[in-house]
Amino acid sequence: MSFTQLATQIALVFCLMLFGVIIRRSGHLHQTTANDLTDMLLYYISPLVIIHAFQQPFSPSSLHILGKTAAAVCASCLISIGLSKLLFMRVKDPSKQRAAKFGSVYSNAGFMGIPLAQALFGSAGVFYAVISLAAFNIFAWTHGTSLYQGPHSKSGWRAKAKAIIVNPNIGAILIGLAMFVFSIHLPGQVNQFLTYVSDLFTPLSMIVIGSSLVDMPLRSVTFDLPIMVSLLLRNLFYPVIAILMLKLCAVTGTAFTTSVILASCPAAGMVVLFAMRNGDDTKPGVMLMSLSTLLSLLTIPLVYLLSTVI
Repeated sequence: MSFTQLATQIALVFCLMLFGVIIRRSGHLHQTTANDLTDMLLYYISPLVIIHAFQQPFSPSSLHILGKTAAAVCASCLISIGLSKLLFMRVKDPSKQRAAKFGSVYSNAGFMGIPLAQALFGSAGVFYAVISLAAFNIFAWTHGTSLYQGPHSKSGWRAKAKAIIVNPNIGAILIGLAMFVFSIHLPGQVNQFLTYVSDLFTPLSMIVIGSSLVDMPLRSVTFDLPIMVSLLLRNLFYPVIAILMLKLCAVTGTAFTTSVILASCPAAGMVVLFAMRNGDDTKPGVMLMSLSTLLSLLTIPLVYLLSTVI
């Protein structure tokens, strides 16, 4: 895929986000409805899209590519975690420090990355993108949750393991991978149903994301150094690290491009949800997530362009 094609596709996707802004502004999409649609997308539609992506003939080469991609994605996550710990360890405000660390490391892989991969490459894009989604869930529910828990927290490894296992997207990845490896194919009508559901995913996801930007506190934007550094890391620096790891692991083609795009996605919405659950100040997380989402319109094509020259 050329840079022009990618930029065009991303522009179309962001037009859907703008459509969501218009619908929300017109009063025809309320926050409660947007929350319900978010749950529907994450817990029902996304798992079906993942299973549908694995409905393809098994090949050892595809499994080998998945393995190399997993190694590269995990390596880039570990490097990002280590760098963020060093860079933000001196931030005095605990809420701001946690938001900066979490927001810089974790991208909106599931809610924005998978729809983008689907829009650009169809089921083939989702097939390779699930590696980044799995890494996101595993690291976010282990390292990510530990950022928001004190040293005397009762939430041990059992609770974290349960949070990963019961995640419907992880379940869908395991089911889909088993069906792929053992060449289990769904009946034609079931597969057609999954196709219909998959067609909903990208447009509905982008409309919901766009509607959430209406609440962005533009008037209260402050150029707080930790948040701005976190924004730079999330949107530019850590995606470049992901590119280097993917090239080091010799990942190419669709697997490379989809992994780069997911690594380039803006800060995950969980930065706000975890802060709320922990009783933290949510303003740093909201600011980071909102600015990161808006800037990603420019930074995703930029990172892709960098991936072709590095």
